[in-house]
Amino acid sequence: MPNVELGFLEHCEESWKLESPLFPSKVGGKPAWLSLKPLPNGEEDLTCNKCQKTLIFLCQLYAPYEPETTDPENLDNNFHRTIFVFVCRTSSCQTVKVLRSSLPRDNDFYSSEPPVEKPDPDFLTKWVEVCNSCGIKANKRCGQCKMVWYCCKDHQLIHWRNGHKNQCSKGQTQLKTDAGILFPEWELITETEERETEDVDEREAMAEYEKLKAEGKTGTLEEVSESDLDAHASLDMDKVFAKFKKRIEDYPDQVIRYSRGGEPLLIAKEPLPLNIPKCKHCGTKRQFEFQIMPQMLSVLKENIIDWGVLLIYTCKKSCIGESINEYKEEYVFRQDLTSDSDHIK
Repeated sequence: MPNVELGFLEHCEESWKLESPLFPSKVGGKPAWLSLKPLPNGEEDLTCNKCQKTLIFLCQLYAPYEPETTDPENLDNNFHRTIFVFVCRTSSCQTVKVLRSSLPRDNDFYSSEPPVEKPDPDFLTKWVEVCNSCGIKANKRCGQCKMVWYCCKDHQLIHWRNGHKNQCSKGQTQLKTDAGILFPEWELITETEERETEDVDEREAMAEYEKLKAEGKTGTLEEVSESDLDAHASLDMDKVFAKFKKRIEDYPDQVIRYSRGGEPLLIAKEPLPLNIPKCKHCGTKRQFEFQIMPQMLSVLKENIIDWGVLLIYTCKKSCIGESINEYKEEYVFRQDLTSDSDHIK
């Protein structure tokens, strides 16, 4: 079973360290795009399929790896590799979309040598214009100052109301974020999960309970030890949720669990991710790569959208599709604690 890498959020005092040239893993703010041309756009690739509003960047994981040597075509194509997650912040929609970007070491945008840790404020604009409000590909700009770009009219209007109206005529364009659009920005750091004790085997717990019951020792709380109560707590609550809570208790602040090719940590008995569709770009099976935990919502102080866990499945070959530079859509399965949980394509 692959190791599980846990992701935690940490403040980053220097925002330039979370931009594209340094290949960050991050949550909130604007996306630090990997491949820079072409970028996904808000009118087609990143539009909510329910309310038609532009999706907002939630997080990204920098996760390069070498595919199996039996797949020489993709051997070097994942030297750089990032998974991006976008969500709709409309409470009635909560659409989630996952995009994967991969690049070889020798590519059009970055040096083949390790990056130099210094600010490069003009790096992105050498390749593409992005929306001032949300950071995705822009296709229109302010008609008055001609200096600020947007992905849609909604984001242009929000930016206008939140400061650009006063700055436009003065030629000031440095308002970088807009209240109500972006999530707070955090750096995502990881450490390997260490487990000192094994979870209680449910079959053994049930057998022990039946033995106690046969001996007449389950009648009162005084006749059952605290350890027995803990072992049999699953009889009175959802067993899967109890296991979920037990597994995370040593790392309560984890917001990501990464285990490419491993198994997700479920939060409810159903629905189960049983019929994961194959990669739409090459037809290969998808495998579990990571999951987003409910703790992320708490840290972000998010009260509009909600989820139990978001399970991300990606192409096992991490294929290049029709073009190495294009972003490939992957699959997300959503599990909630309520009975109306469903998957989101």
